[in-house]
Amino acid sequence: MGELGKGAGKGGGGGGTIREAGGAFGKREAAIEEKYFREKEMEQIENLRKHHQEEINHHEQEIQRLQSEIKRHKSQIKKLKHDGYESD
Repeated sequence: MGELGKGAGKGGGGGGTIREAGGAFGKREAAIEEKYFREKEMEQIENLRKHHQEEINHHEQEIQRLQSEIKRHKSQIKKLKHDGYESD
C-alpha cells in the first residue's frame, strides 16, 4: 500500500479529485479522513463500554432483588418451623 494522500489508488481508492491529485491537499484530506474514522471508532468503543456497564448494573440489581427474595423465603420457612409446622 502506498502512502496516504499520494494520489489515486493509494490508501483505499481514488477518494475524490483532491486525493487523486496527491500532494499536500491529498495528504491533508487523508489525514482528515483518518482522524474522522479514529474518532468514530473511539465513539463506538465508548458506547460499547457504556452498554456493558449498564448490563453489569442491571445484573447486579437483579442479584440483589433475588437475594432479597431468598431471604424472604427463608424467613417464611423459619416462621413456619417456629409456629410448629415443621415437617421431616
